[in-house]
Order: sequence, then C-alpha cells, then structure tokens
Amino acid sequence: MALPSVMLLPLLVVVAAGFYYIYNEVMQFMSKSSVRNKVVVITDAVSGVGTECAHLFHEGGARLILCGSSWDKLESLFSDLTDDADPRETFAPKLVILDFSDMDSMEDVVAEVLQCYGCVDVLLCNSSVKLKAPVQSVSLQLDRHVMDVNYFGPSTLAKGVLPTMISRRSGHMVLINSIQGRLAIPFRSSYAASKHAAQAFFDCLRAEVKDYGIVVSTISHTFINASEPLLVEGPAPKPSPAPKPNPLAAFISSQLTRGVRPSVLANEIMQTVNRKRKEVVLAHPLPKVALYLRPLLPSFLFAVLAAGVKDSALEE
Repeated sequence: MALPSVMLLPLLVVVAAGFYYIYNEVMQFMSKSSVRNKVVVITDAVSGVGTECAHLFHEGGARLILCGSSWDKLESLFSDLTDDADPRETFAPKLVILDFSDMDSMEDVVAEVLQCYGCVDVLLCNSSVKLKAPVQSVSLQLDRHVMDVNYFGPSTLAKGVLPTMISRRSGHMVLINSIQGRLAIPFRSSYAASKHAAQAFFDCLRAEVKDYGIVVSTISHTFINASEPLLVEGPAPKPSPAPKPNPLAAFISSQLTRGVRPSVLANEIMQTVNRKRKEVVLAHPLPKVALYLRPLLPSFLFAVLAAGVKDSALEE
C-alpha cells in the first residue's frame, strides 16, 4: 500500500532527524575514545565550561591536568570526577594552581604541568576575564589585568609546553576564545582587544607549527550563558517610560549577546579535538553575518553599532 504524498515530507523529516541523532551519538562516542590515555591540560577547570570539559574528557579516559586559582574548588572538582568513577577506565586528575594574573609564577607552573606526565597532548586554554565599561572609565591597571589573563597567560603557557610538542612532533592546542576576538562591540574595548590579540597569536602559531604535526584550533563563541532563566512570580512593576531604541541596533545587540550553554560548548570542544578542526565559530546566524559585514560593509556595521551606543546612553 503506497503512502499518500502528503505523508512523504513528514516521513523524510523524521528519517533525517533519526540519522542526524545517530550521527551525533556516533561522533560523540568517537570523540571520547580519541582522547583515551591522552594528557589533557584544562585551564580554569573550575569554571562552567572547564567543569563540563573535565567531565567529558575524564569519561573519555584522558589523563587530566586541571588548573585553577582556587585549591578548594579544584579538590571539589576532583571529588566529583573520581567518587563514582571506575579506576580501571579513568585516571585520577592531577591538580595545579594556575593564576594568569600572576605572570611571575608562570615558569614554575609550566614546570609543574610538565612534571605531571612529562608531556602534554592537548592544551585547552579556557581562562578568561570579562569587562564591560566605557573606554574612558577603564584604568591602565585594569587593561593590563585583562591582557594578562586573556592574552599573556594563554600565550605564555602555550610557549611553555610547545618545545615538548615539537620534540614529539605531535600535540593539539585549543584556544577557547570569543567571537569578540574577531568582531568588537562597544563598551568591551579591553576584552575585545585581548581576544583579538589571542586570536592573532594562535593564528600565527598554527602556521609556524604545522610542519611539526601540531594542530592549533580556535573556537569563537558568543557569551557563556551559565544561568537559568529567572522565574517572575506575580505581576512585575511597570518600568518607567524610556525612549524607544533603534529596532535594528537593538536586535543586533541582542543577537550578539545571546549566550551558549557550557555543555554545548564543551561538546564542541571535544569534537574539535577529535576532528582536528582549525577554526570554529559557535554563534547564532546574525553574529556570523556581522563577521562578513566587517570587511564587506564596514560603514554600515559601524553605523549600526554607533546607533546601539546612542540607545544605551538614552536608556541610562
């Protein structure tokens, strides 16, 4: 009995969705198996993204080196990973105190990381500090702090483990950066500058170490959305009337600041390591379009961003 033609499209959609689901499951399984016995360093492992990555790579059988600035939080993460783990399938993580704001300690940190297993197979540079403020209100000291954590820290750590990767002619460095490393928006001058610097460093590094068999990946994502939506009980108070913002600028601003869940980003990182992808943009369609507008129609993009600044000033 032939199916009615009206049923063909829904059936095809269901079949395609099934194949897509199976494909994702297979790729996730392959991603985990590809990191078994690999030495994986995760900076800022106690953050939302770092914790998700720690769980994924630990379940995959990686030999983890977890870095963070709080020993108590590192120990808590260690307990979460090992309490119910099978010691025959997983390795107990190594813990290393790492604070990118203290650049004088970086030489000792690199030495401690290399002493754990003698080498590093995968380096995940995840640390980041965010700042939102008008340019004129940001002090030079704060500028330097942002640059230390977002640029000098990851680049120094990468330089520290690079000689062992070159000698072994293998390794993978992953910079979990930000879409603002490629597209700057107002009130985030220091943050965007540090992310641009990190992007440029790892882009240069990728070309320089290709012949040594070392892979360098950058993941540009929108803001991390680690919080659940707030539930409002009862009628909300009516806000005071405010000037109506520019619709286009408001829409673009909202799209640029739409976040990604830490679990989604962690899965993307795992797949990037497995597939050895060089560059990943994890963002909604509009920010991706803005990336192309920057070189193609810069005047239009600048006008839209400037309109957004005027709207912010009116609201304040």
